Amino acid sequence: MTRPGLPKLIATDLDGTLVRSDDTVSAYTHGVLDRVRAAGIPVVGATGRGPRLGELTRNDIRAADFLVMAGGGWVVDQSDPSGPVVLRDERLPAEVLARLLADLEAQVGPLTVMVEASDEHDAPLWGDYHESWPYQDRFEARTRDECLASDVIKAFARTADHHVDELLAVAREIIPPQVATLTQAGLGFVEICPPGVDKATGLTVVAQTLGVDPADVLVFGDMPNDLPMFGWAGWSRVAVANAHPALRAVADEVTLRNDDDGVAVYLDRLLSR
Repeated sequence: MTRPGLPKLIATDLDGTLVRSDDTVSAYTHGVLDRVRAAGIPVVGATGRGPRLGELTRNDIRAADFLVMAGGGWVVDQSDPSGPVVLRDERLPAEVLARLLADLEAQVGPLTVMVEASDEHDAPLWGDYHESWPYQDRFEARTRDECLASDVIKAFARTADHHVDELLAVAREIIPPQVATLTQAGLGFVEICPPGVDKATGLTVVAQTLGVDPADVLVFGDMPNDLPMFGWAGWSRVAVANAHPALRAVADEVTLRNDDDGVAVYLDRLLSR
């Protein structure tokens, strides 16, 4: 249930939630987020995007004091006058990823696999080409052995024979959470992150840095990778109208679609009430 007054921290997912379908964020949304900060409420961008997309992410949520990226594995404090400070940097060991991919392929058949291995600006994903991947300009075809030559920030996997939600359910039966965190963010791929990495644990780093109780945090999201932070935040959990059914089912409230600036409309009303 929404509490009276204002939250002490606001975190929002980006793609599908704050960012519109044309990959833009409206001037109206930027303006409302600026008002949130002016009211003394820190803003956090909580996204599945990896650190290689840091510049794009900062542009999409310019008011953010913190970024929780890579689904929670990479946390950056942007409020330090001396420059951004990385508060969390988690990696999945290559040998663990190799083993779990083998176990999963033994169950579901051949997988299309990509890995996010580099945190350098605009670094490409490596792996198997798939025409459905929406960001072909940031992709480089590499063999499985090349992809598994070093620890990774995150891996992506899909199969032609399973819907992503079905593949995710099968993967969770095979791969225990102490080995890797599994989720999906609406891209048609199961996302494989280091164990203990999700948006809730990433936001915990931010909340502890600021001395904020999760009960005082407001969050916005649209996809299953937002479920952990919906379970963690207590002030209110708001889904956009275009959200995945699993997220809508646990939301306290539903705002307008991302294409209708649903996050900004909600916050505008909250600040104005």
